[in-house]
Amino acid sequence: MSFDPKGYALSAEDGTAVWFLDTRMTVKAGGDETNGAFTFLEWAAPMGFGPPPHRHDREDEAFYLIEGAIEVSCGDRQWEVGPGGFVFLPRGIPHSFKVVGETVARCLVLGTPAGVDQYFVDAGTPALEEGLRPQPIDFQKLAAISAQYGMEILGPSPF
Repeated sequence: MSFDPKGYALSAEDGTAVWFLDTRMTVKAGGDETNGAFTFLEWAAPMGFGPPPHRHDREDEAFYLIEGAIEVSCGDRQWEVGPGGFVFLPRGIPHSFKVVGETVARCLVLGTPAGVDQYFVDAGTPALEEGLRPQPIDFQKLAAISAQYGMEILGPSPF
C-alpha cells in the first residue's frame, strides 16, 4: 500500500505481519502509508522475551500495553507496566524491556517518524500463520541491519 491522502482502513487481520526475534509484529501503518510521519504496530511477545539493549537515533518509540506486563529500562530509569500502561522511549537513550508475569504481552507501538516499520520487515521473516514462533538470532546480521536504520545494539539485557 502507498500513501493515500484520503486515508485508509484495515481489518484486524490486515497489515504486514513478521516474526522478529521471538515476537510477532504487524505493521498497521508505516512510512509508505503515512508519508513518513509515523509507524504504528501491533506487537506480541512471549513470557521472558527481552531484546538486547539498543538505541534509536532516528525515532522515538511509545508502547501502550494491552495484555501482560513488561519491565522497561530507559537510560538509568526502570518501570513495570501492565494492561493500560504507557511507556515513552525518546530517541538517543539506550533502552530495553522484558516480558514479565504469566502471560504473553500484547501492545501497540508508535514510532515517529516512520522507519522502524521497514527495519522490522527487513530484520524479520514473514509471519505465514498466526501465533508466535521463536526465530534464531544472528547478532551480526541484526547489528548490521540495525546500523542501516540508525540503531545500535548495545549489549546483553540488564534484566
